This record gives sequence, C-alpha cells and structure tokens, in this order.
Amino acid sequence: MGAVTLGAKQRLFADLLSQLIGEIYARGYEVSIGDVWAKSGHMEGSMHYIKLAADLNLFKDGVYLRKTSDHKQFGEFWEGLDDLCRWGGRFTRPDANHYSLTHGGRA
Repeated sequence: MGAVTLGAKQRLFADLLSQLIGEIYARGYEVSIGDVWAKSGHMEGSMHYIKLAADLNLFKDGVYLRKTSDHKQFGEFWEGLDDLCRWGGRFTRPDANHYSLTHGGRA
C-alpha cells in the first residue's frame, strides 16, 4: 500500500476527533474546541497548519481543567484509536490539550 495522502489523513482525523469528543462527553466531561486549523501562533511545522491537530479545552462540572493529568485518560483513549494518533501530554514540553495525527515524521 502506498503512502496515505494528507487529504485522507485529514478525513481520518475528523472521524477520530469525533470519536474522542463523544468519549469525553460519555465520561461526563465537556469540551470547547480550540485551534484545529491555524495559520500562525504555533511552533514551526505544527500539525494545526495542515489540519491534523486540535486543541480541546476540557471541562468537568463547569471547571476548566488545564493539567496534563486531567487529559491523561483521554490522551490514552486517543492514542488507542489509531497508530497515527499522538497526544501532546507525551511531548517533551507537554501540551495536554493537543491531539494530533502524525504526518511526514511530525506529530
């Protein structure tokens, strides 16, 4: 099988992201959606620039949850959806609310 195109990965990302958001709500949490597609404001080569990353702002009982540990269960769920899934909580500089797919060797 050949390389997966960027467009195919973008469509896969949309499907997987909907599954993640559904799981978050099923576990009694809520989200607001931060950056999914951006033209600036992220590190060079960001997956946001090619529509393969989303920042999800997590809430429980109306309280905004910012810690990496708050996102851990959802990061692990995300990573289990597909081999391409990466969670920012595992980055050298953790970015807990970042959920992305790999492309071109980047996450």
